[in-house]
Amino acid sequence: MPRAAPNVCQPIPAPKNRGDFLLVSCQGGAEAALCRRQQEILPALAKGAWRRGLVTFRLAADAKSAAQAAASVGFDPPDNFFPDLIFARAVIRSFGQVVGASDEERIEKLRLLAGHSTWDNVHVWHRDPRTNAASQPVRCHLLKLYEKSAALPAVAQPGDLVLDCVIDSIDRWWVGWHRADTPSSCWPGGVYPGVLPEDKVSRAWLKLDEALATFAVALERGNRACELGAAPGGACQRLLEAGLMVVGIDPALVADAIAADPRFEQWRMRARDVRIRMFRGFDWIVTDMNIDPKSTLESIERIVTAPGVRPAGIIATLKLPEWSRSDSLPAWLALFRTWGFQPQARQLSSGGREVCVVALRDAARRKSTARQKKSRQKNAQQSVVRRARNRATHQPDQ
Repeated sequence: MPRAAPNVCQPIPAPKNRGDFLLVSCQGGAEAALCRRQQEILPALAKGAWRRGLVTFRLAADAKSAAQAAASVGFDPPDNFFPDLIFARAVIRSFGQVVGASDEERIEKLRLLAGHSTWDNVHVWHRDPRTNAASQPVRCHLLKLYEKSAALPAVAQPGDLVLDCVIDSIDRWWVGWHRADTPSSCWPGGVYPGVLPEDKVSRAWLKLDEALATFAVALERGNRACELGAAPGGACQRLLEAGLMVVGIDPALVADAIAADPRFEQWRMRARDVRIRMFRGFDWIVTDMNIDPKSTLESIERIVTAPGVRPAGIIATLKLPEWSRSDSLPAWLALFRTWGFQPQARQLSSGGREVCVVALRDAARRKSTARQKKSRQKNAQQSVVRRARNRATHQPDQ
């Protein structure tokens, strides 16, 4: 009998073999900080393998730990599970490892291990970026194996069921899957796919670009933003491109291209020397100063707690001179709440040993949440339509 036509209006179901481990990737060196955060929010998970840039957690080793896990996150987390681990880049369900002498041998073992035969997309990425192994040929082989177009973009769409192949070493891969949902879960390995254009004055442009994408922050044209420690002006450049009026505060001069913009003004002084009343009317306070996080927080507190100063949001980079300083993150985030903001934090893939905090006032947060929800629903609907169209015409997803 011919196979029944699939229900094209429904997403591809998750594999029956869901995997007993979570595999979480991070920046090399952040493993201990990630595990400390895990102990804070998901204490029932049992740590498994630990490699540079990767930690696995057993969901439940026995009945007792299963009961513990069920009390916190559920023994079987949802397909799009992405806990707020701050230092996590990617979070996937792991089937395990495959080892072989060639790509062909490992791909055949991957096929048997994964079992599931239908995926919306394939992500191939490195546990450690220093790994000397090509990922694109592997992805091409897997796309062919699962009858996908070679032109399928690597960035997934919300709702996509994604097969993950993590290149651990030249002859060893981790295999898993996840359901794309958040912006970073659509990127292979949770690494921001954006690049720094040649005309940008500093890497701060790319970090702010990733922060806006990660937290789905929509900057509104005509808003006013102030950056503390602006030189040479990369973040100011990104804000100007979004249509904002920008003031940069720094004793050092910003790049000529930034200074020449009619919507930019520079106050050549230290932030602590600016009179508080001058901060009134700003919608955003932005800072990426290369100083101790305590000093950064003191600078922000002086501004946002002053009478008449009511920014809608803060985008702040907190440097971590030592990884152990991450232990102070809960207290730092609590400070934002005392100031009337709801913070979110993440270590960006384009940054170094630091954490980006995006904090919104309640009204701005509600507006942002509604915008994110509407955008995710629209993207999910478009993904379903795309898959339905491709299946109806017997074409690979594109």
